[in-house]
Amino acid sequence: MSQTHPTRPGAYNRRVALVLQGGGALGSYQAGVYDALADSPYQPDWVAGISIGAINAAIIAGNDPKDRVDQLRRFWERITPWPFDWPAFNDRTGALRQQLSAQTTMMLGQPGFFAPRPLWSWFAATTPISYYDTAALKTTLEELVDFERINAPEGTRLSVGAVNVRTGRFAYFDSDNIKIRPEHIIASGALPPGFPAVEIDGEMYWDGGLVSNTPLAHVIDHFPRQSLLTFQVDLFQGYGRVPDTLDEVAEREKDIRYSSRTRIVTDYIAEKHEVRHAINDLLAKLPPEVACLPEAQKLDRLACVSEMDIVQLIYRPFGPQGSSKDYEFSRATMEARWKEGKSDAKATLKAAPWLEPKPKEIGVRMFDVMHEILTKRKNPLAAPLDEIIGDAVDEPADVAGGTVGEKPQRKRVVR
Repeated sequence: MSQTHPTRPGAYNRRVALVLQGGGALGSYQAGVYDALADSPYQPDWVAGISIGAINAAIIAGNDPKDRVDQLRRFWERITPWPFDWPAFNDRTGALRQQLSAQTTMMLGQPGFFAPRPLWSWFAATTPISYYDTAALKTTLEELVDFERINAPEGTRLSVGAVNVRTGRFAYFDSDNIKIRPEHIIASGALPPGFPAVEIDGEMYWDGGLVSNTPLAHVIDHFPRQSLLTFQVDLFQGYGRVPDTLDEVAEREKDIRYSSRTRIVTDYIAEKHEVRHAINDLLAKLPPEVACLPEAQKLDRLACVSEMDIVQLIYRPFGPQGSSKDYEFSRATMEARWKEGKSDAKATLKAAPWLEPKPKEIGVRMFDVMHEILTKRKNPLAAPLDEIIGDAVDEPADVAGGTVGEKPQRKRVVR
């Protein structure tokens, strides 16, 4: 990876946020996305994550930009230690390999991440309230993340989400107002009943994905009057095949459950920001004697003219991966997901649709470059990955009336 980082285009002076969804073993896709972003002009000013996204976010925010990809690589190789996976000669053997890997995770845990409770602990007077222990993750975070860097005033802002076990209320731990510790990161990924709740300041916290699997709203709502470019990296896709087997049913249910929450948040943000713009336009037309009324002043606090560009990068595997895909930690699968994330991000950065002129009346734009690239084919799921990605990265590709890298005319993607 290059040691230098280009400055952002002069005409594009917005702050950049990186938003990382939860999704367990799927999170190596996010690491691949950042691998591409690392050499781009769009180093994040703010990183927010939930669950595995919180771990990736902490590694990014807690390291010098030149070291971030190396530290992400160290983490993912540590928790997927066996590099000699037996080959997948066809779909059936590939699925068997994935199932064996997932079953191994359930029985043995993952080094540097979590380990099963000792058998004898289940026969004690007080039995455990989680199947696994996450002490190893604390050690890993302390080694790979510089928390002093995160908590420094000039550090990259970090936000991670968790849910209070007692109240059921969602909470964000944000380096802008508290001192971030390893416990905050572990709490964000403490998915019950697998992982234990984490105590923070006298309260117990579980995985934030129980309530919301994306921190997008926290980022956008925190600075509604500041224009922002947000890279939103999701690990579950809303669109998919109708399942043919029981395991595919379980996988599809998981995709819908987590991706639907993200879509609800994204749609809510777009509608809310459009209302803010409408309020601003309305207030500008009020006569002075009306604009000074308390009701108008209250509306003024909601008005804004900021512009939000949300760039969606969604992990779209080519075919079913099984209901255990989020705890399938084989080295081969990790590397494949990393590669897909990097390729998708490269294609997106090459297209850079956020640099195109924006109509004044639009407050929020959403871009999904890979969706456009994939849907140009009649049957994209049947096409080899390298063929599709090769079109996107190495050669010009027709996208919505233009070519990637030539500022094509685009429409908002609605899925």
